[in-house]
Amino acid sequence: MTEDLSRSSALASRHIALGSGLEDWNGMGTAWSYDSDPKDEHDAVRERAGMFDMSPLKKVFVRGPEAQAVLDHLTTRDMTKLAPGKATYTCVLTEKGGIADDAIVSNNGGDEWMIVHGSGDTMALLEASARGRDVSVEFTDDLHDLSVQGPAALVVLNAHCDMDLARLAYFEHAATRLFGHPCRISRTGYSGERGYEIFADGRVIGEIWDQLVQAGVMPCSFTALDKLRIEAGLLFYGYDMSEDNTPWEVGLGFTVSKSKGAFRGKSAVLAAKGAPAVANICLDIAHPDMVAGGEVLSMDGVEVGVVNSPCYSHRLGKSLALAHIKPDIAVGSVLDLSGGGITTTATVVQSPIYDPEKSRTHT
Repeated sequence: MTEDLSRSSALASRHIALGSGLEDWNGMGTAWSYDSDPKDEHDAVRERAGMFDMSPLKKVFVRGPEAQAVLDHLTTRDMTKLAPGKATYTCVLTEKGGIADDAIVSNNGGDEWMIVHGSGDTMALLEASARGRDVSVEFTDDLHDLSVQGPAALVVLNAHCDMDLARLAYFEHAATRLFGHPCRISRTGYSGERGYEIFADGRVIGEIWDQLVQAGVMPCSFTALDKLRIEAGLLFYGYDMSEDNTPWEVGLGFTVSKSKGAFRGKSAVLAAKGAPAVANICLDIAHPDMVAGGEVLSMDGVEVGVVNSPCYSHRLGKSLALAHIKPDIAVGSVLDLSGGGITTTATVVQSPIYDPEKSRTHT
């Protein structure tokens, strides 16, 4: 177990019982692996249902008459269009238009909003945006986040929920009860499958976890999650995007509202449109295993990119990676890959490589 963790999950003992060493991510002990085979965990999410403790994500409530205005300044989305019960995926920018973080913002109604983010600078930038405004900002680790993903997720959860979750469209959420416990359920996830995130207090999240295990939902590690999200073309802050990247460069231009009022980095990010330095793409690598990451990509002897997030997908029978390359390189191009003792080729493929129409998450 990593020493001196600043945060802890109420599910930590369950992770340890499953073989996790509680490695550090975002200051919290995280289940990067279990004694179970990550291939089986991967299969559970693609074929039935698996669950991940996503509590290392940071949950922050923004409350008050100017909460919407604060979040409008903080993020690239137009929050005036986000009705109660809706959520949206968005970017948080630096003044220079680079990505400081990505996040999901939810409108809970009654001047209460929640922003869930990872390891970027959202909290500091949120506090700066809130300065002098009529709002309160509350970070809480008592609220846990349990993500249930897979084609059976709806049936399993609906059998024990006080509402019909089939009514929730993609990126909608509602307060309800699950196994008799109060919670908020959001139709969101990070797997490329239909799924739901359960936000519940630490005093009840353990029982919810145990009941889901009894219902046949498989606990899954972050190793399996990495495979799922790479197949689905989903980005991880710090690997696939950073302050050095604009949303346009990594396929997140859809999060930028060009018509809304002032937000941090607006002028810089709008000026950067149409002039990307890199493109975020998926690679099919000619290699029988996962590469390490950081390998150099070249074309005709000229360096054109770098591998960011690699995995080996046993389901697709491919060594895959998300990478940054020069933006003028077409899908189908074959690049040379070298590093870590490996010299091979990698083909640029359409991303996402799994379910490119995203029908499994949206329907």
